Amino acid sequence: MARASSGLAYPERFYAAAAYVGFDGSPNSNDKDIGSRFSNDVALILYALYQQATVGPCNVPKPSLWNPVEQGKWKSWKQLGNMVSAEAMRLFVKILEEEEPGWYSRASNSVLEPVTDVQMNHNAIVEPIIENRNSFAERKTISAENGGLIETQDIDVVSEGLGSVVVYDQWTSPPITGQCPKGRYEHAAAVVEDKMYIYGGNHNGRYLSDLHVLDLRSCTWSKVEAKVESKSVETPSPVNITPSAGHSLIPWENKLLSIAGHTKDPSETFQVKAFDLQIGTWSMLNTYGKPPVSRGGQSVTLVGTTLVIFGGQDAKQTLLNDLHILDLETLTWDEIDAVGVPPSPRSGHAAAVHAERYLLIFGGGSHATCFNDLHVLDLQTMEWSRPTQQGEIPVPRAGHAGVTVGENWFIVGGGDNKSGASETVVLNMSTLAWSVVTSVEGRVPLASEGLSLVVGSLNGEDILISFGGYNGHYNSEVNVLKPSHKSTLQSKIMEGPVPDSVSAVHNATNPTRDLESEFEVGQEGKIRETAIDNFEPMKSKGGETSEHILAMLKAEKEELESSLNNEKLLSLQLKQELADAEARNTDLYKELQSVRGQLASEQSRCFKLEVDVAELRQKQQTMETLQRELELLQRQKATSEQVAINAKQRQGSGGVWGWLAGRTPQNADDA
Repeated sequence: MARASSGLAYPERFYAAAAYVGFDGSPNSNDKDIGSRFSNDVALILYALYQQATVGPCNVPKPSLWNPVEQGKWKSWKQLGNMVSAEAMRLFVKILEEEEPGWYSRASNSVLEPVTDVQMNHNAIVEPIIENRNSFAERKTISAENGGLIETQDIDVVSEGLGSVVVYDQWTSPPITGQCPKGRYEHAAAVVEDKMYIYGGNHNGRYLSDLHVLDLRSCTWSKVEAKVESKSVETPSPVNITPSAGHSLIPWENKLLSIAGHTKDPSETFQVKAFDLQIGTWSMLNTYGKPPVSRGGQSVTLVGTTLVIFGGQDAKQTLLNDLHILDLETLTWDEIDAVGVPPSPRSGHAAAVHAERYLLIFGGGSHATCFNDLHVLDLQTMEWSRPTQQGEIPVPRAGHAGVTVGENWFIVGGGDNKSGASETVVLNMSTLAWSVVTSVEGRVPLASEGLSLVVGSLNGEDILISFGGYNGHYNSEVNVLKPSHKSTLQSKIMEGPVPDSVSAVHNATNPTRDLESEFEVGQEGKIRETAIDNFEPMKSKGGETSEHILAMLKAEKEELESSLNNEKLLSLQLKQELADAEARNTDLYKELQSVRGQLASEQSRCFKLEVDVAELRQKQQTMETLQRELELLQRQKATSEQVAINAKQRQGSGGVWGWLAGRTPQNADDA
């Protein structure tokens, strides 16, 4: 999903971009100048998007075939169909930024207002901070769920990293020191040990290639001066590490892997770059097999020793929904043709893996709309499904970020081309139930698109850390949320039984798998949750004794054991049905083999008959030839005999002259 990238809001940014290109709204716009600055395809799509944004869908008659230029412009406009004006404006600006990343800075200051980067902690009133862990005074504010502000008084503290984060389930902006990265979005982030790495991104339409690290213990930024590894000793020419945005950053062994991403001059195939954390050098990984096409906005999920890549948008703005797997041990690509109905083509979505088996895809956007659907891929059977979501389903969004903490999937940010998503939501991946953790108000970085989200650790507790994003400004703020025990269990304690659509995610793909062990694990988890839920009432209500609670637990245990027995019986029935099906399959296979043998014999006999028929046809042709020759000889013989008879008749008559001479026929013969 493409996002806007300037300090101007829409539609002012679109009109500024249109004026920069040369579309001033008059019929005398210089199309020739536009055609000389861009390729024919880009010029046509810019014209079509401008017309769609300012006029609407194409309703003008098709021009004459004698004017191919006007016909091409009409065709490009007509192909946009009923695309809304706001989407056409957004795509117009996005294509211009990809073709001329510096157009904004080169444009006239009388038309465009300068870009304002939102520096870290822009929503807090902070007194000057003395670095190197000296004491400082600060006053912080941040929007809360009820629309108010959480405010802390001026206090003297010692900077100890994220130790100042004491509030649960609320976003806070801790004090940060050091050289802050410039504001950006569509970057990538990853945590290795106690450090958060930020790489690349998009700032003012320019792709970035800088690498920064935030020490989570001291909350200090620093820039990594990375080197580029040579291709080989024989050819010391350096590898070209191009700036990118919309990529993914995955920690693997002692490296950071940068996967795919949009670049100014995109390659045809997928690229995997590796940053060695020990020696501080970038290199290109040589992969094997057929790699995917280059793209950005895809999801990359680490599952064991493999990377699962889904969707994204290629260099031609084509949305994708293909599925590829990269084995990190062999560096071999494999394209997966999964069964079932996959998610529609999209980019800017989020993905997570549950129980090392189920890949979850949520949200994302196309050229015209955003999604809030949830799809699940069983990585064992490679089958897609779309289960029913429970709880407070989030609004459609794209450009959001997500991380998992246990079986909970936290989603932050994103937008729908109209406004940013203000709610931080969590999905329990076992029950597929959504709940809201907190929300913010206003145009804050947490309600922006293209931000990053990682999970770190603080005093043995998990913390969520967000950075950057775009919401009309390029943000460089760090925000931290400490999820409470309540938020991680909130979707578990929903009243009512778990719906069938949830269990269908686990059972629909393979009904004859081993149900016993999985069911036992699920029931033990429910018993533990029941104990947790009943622990607080036991302490607060003095009238209830522990014996009464134990009796309740025993009764529920008996009920669960009865359900377990029923499940075991069902499992045995399914196994028996499977055995019967396999026996029938064996009989059918034997019958098939027999039929195949008979078919082979018939084919052999038919082949022999065909050979005999061919020989007979050849003999018949030979006999016909001999017959024709015999008839010819007979005709020649008859002709010869007739000629001989005629000659004898002429000689026997002697002629007129012999009669006049008085010779008899005998004398004539003697003569």
